[in-house]
Amino acid sequence: MNPQSEPTAYENKALTQALAWRTRQHRRPGVWDRSTRATQDKINNIIPEPVHKAVTAVMKQMTKAIMTGSGWIAGGPRTAGTLEEREKAIYQLMKVYRSTASVEGAVAGAGGFVLAAADLPALMAIKIKMLFEICAAYGFDSRNPAERLFILRIFHLAFSSARQRPAALAALEASAPEMEGEAIEIDWRKFQLEYRDYLDLAKLLQLMPVIGAPVGAVANWRLTTHVAKTAVQAYRLRWFNEV
Repeated sequence: MNPQSEPTAYENKALTQALAWRTRQHRRPGVWDRSTRATQDKINNIIPEPVHKAVTAVMKQMTKAIMTGSGWIAGGPRTAGTLEEREKAIYQLMKVYRSTASVEGAVAGAGGFVLAAADLPALMAIKIKMLFEICAAYGFDSRNPAERLFILRIFHLAFSSARQRPAALAALEASAPEMEGEAIEIDWRKFQLEYRDYLDLAKLLQLMPVIGAPVGAVANWRLTTHVAKTAVQAYRLRWFNEV
């Protein structure tokens, strides 16, 4: 990182945006959030328990692979460059990954139920790989287990409901670099429900004939953009806190 005696105009703007984003994460659920949450809770209560257990097991295994696998690492952390220079590179990364996710979503949407079902882990893998690259671009080392936990917390926060967002943000901010070796204490069932609930409507429409492909493309584009923007604000807060 490059500490400077005086912040640049870009850094001042970035800090203002990051603090405003942080404030928004603490907003109480609105009427729309409460009504959709109630509907989603009813749907989850109808789904058989074995299905919940199966999906939870898949999410748990995929997420633990993030914490231990070497295939996610995108080279070493960037060691030079201003915040502006790093974020220009990050926005280019975002374009590449969201285009990849969009194509994958269109193919899955055109392929019927089987391919649409396979889209969930594929899209998750694309987003996680992107988060590892964003981590490196800000100068953090994703080989560190604490950094991987931070990435996981970003993912969780991005897809949390309004009522869970403050707690997810608090967990993210508690995942400091010096906490290497911290136990991964995650409610896996809640994690998979929050993530799946966020995607449900888009993925349901993706199964429909004719409109499945364009819906899948747009949905994956927007979801990838959303998690990338969440990561940018989270890393900005760390950048200013540490620099």
